[in-house]
Amino acid sequence: MQLEFFVYPFLFLGLYFQVFLLITFLSTPARERRARPASIATPKVAIIVPCWNEQDTIGGTVKSLLALDYPKDKLEIILVNDGSVDNTKEVMDSYIGNPQITVIHKENGGKHTAINAGIERATDAIFVGCLDADSFVAPDALREIVSCFDDPKVSAATPAMSVHNPRSMLERMQNAEYIFGIMVRHVLSAVNGIYVTPGPFSFYRMSVIREVGGFRHAHQAEDMEMALRMQRAGYLIENAPRARVYTKVPRTIKTLVKQRTRWTTGFLRNVTQEYRDLVGNPQYGILGLMILPLGFVAVIGGVALFLLAIAMMVREIIRTYMITHGVPLSYTLMPHFTLEGFYLSLTFVTLLSLITGAASVAFIIIGKRVSDTPGELTVGIIGYALVTGLIAPFWLMRSLSDLVTNTKRKWR
Repeated sequence: MQLEFFVYPFLFLGLYFQVFLLITFLSTPARERRARPASIATPKVAIIVPCWNEQDTIGGTVKSLLALDYPKDKLEIILVNDGSVDNTKEVMDSYIGNPQITVIHKENGGKHTAINAGIERATDAIFVGCLDADSFVAPDALREIVSCFDDPKVSAATPAMSVHNPRSMLERMQNAEYIFGIMVRHVLSAVNGIYVTPGPFSFYRMSVIREVGGFRHAHQAEDMEMALRMQRAGYLIENAPRARVYTKVPRTIKTLVKQRTRWTTGFLRNVTQEYRDLVGNPQYGILGLMILPLGFVAVIGGVALFLLAIAMMVREIIRTYMITHGVPLSYTLMPHFTLEGFYLSLTFVTLLSLITGAASVAFIIIGKRVSDTPGELTVGIIGYALVTGLIAPFWLMRSLSDLVTNTKRKWR
């Protein structure tokens, strides 16, 4: 059976999703979100920075928060040390005495417990945000985020994430991927299809947090679980496409695979266990009917196509071996002149692949322009196109294996 038979459905679904992204991007709700100005109002907000062994980056994170264009008496920064064993405590203690900053030290209990400790301290905040201790915000990011909460049904808002100072090919590849994500989250906010509120600078309405409860362990995907809980409760999740935040990313393939395994396994476990009632449920609109089901298709399809490609490669190796060793004299593999190299064989699969690939590149460029993210993307796009498909199957297979075998992995 030919590979094309299995490739067609996944290429069709990929192209279908990209057409959906394009049509929604051009829709009135999306255009209104792009035109939304930064907030003039300055309600009381608290930003929680959960820390575990972040001695090298926490200083830069706090510096970027103190530089936010926001009234100092309306912004509280809460640093929570979750039992770090390096010099994070000493770095955090250097901020004691700053009227904007509260420092909390606690025993290690996981990121969700650190965030909850900060929420308990932020008693008079209207909105509460979270910023990972390896991330840095642009000065106008908070006003962009606050503008998302004009609608009282909005429970959370997500930022525009990209990579902080990408240098290597792997970092630039991830930067292109993150900017593609800016485009996707912007579009999904127009149809209330956002299913994760990332750790770097997502914000929440405090009254909704009190209603639905604090953060949970949630299979090491507390930000995804909170978003799904708010969606289930009937609230909206917005996106601020110009609220720029820059985050550190894995520098090696090993750490990248480990990170993405945690993300993917968290998605699979949350959606197949606590929130499977959302999948295929028209009550939750695009989220239930398209986004969550396509998430499963992407995981299973990625693994299936990778294994199929390996099987076909092995079959070709065996065929070549049989020809060269099983036949005394065969002209099949002997070099010979042919004009085939001067022709481009454009099959339907090749055409669909080129279209989806070109659309992905276009969406990365759109995401960069929508968010006004600085930097050059050419190398990152090339790496994203050539490398991601070779690495992704490994974390997809690990995630499926962990789901089936109920394997638990450490955060780092």
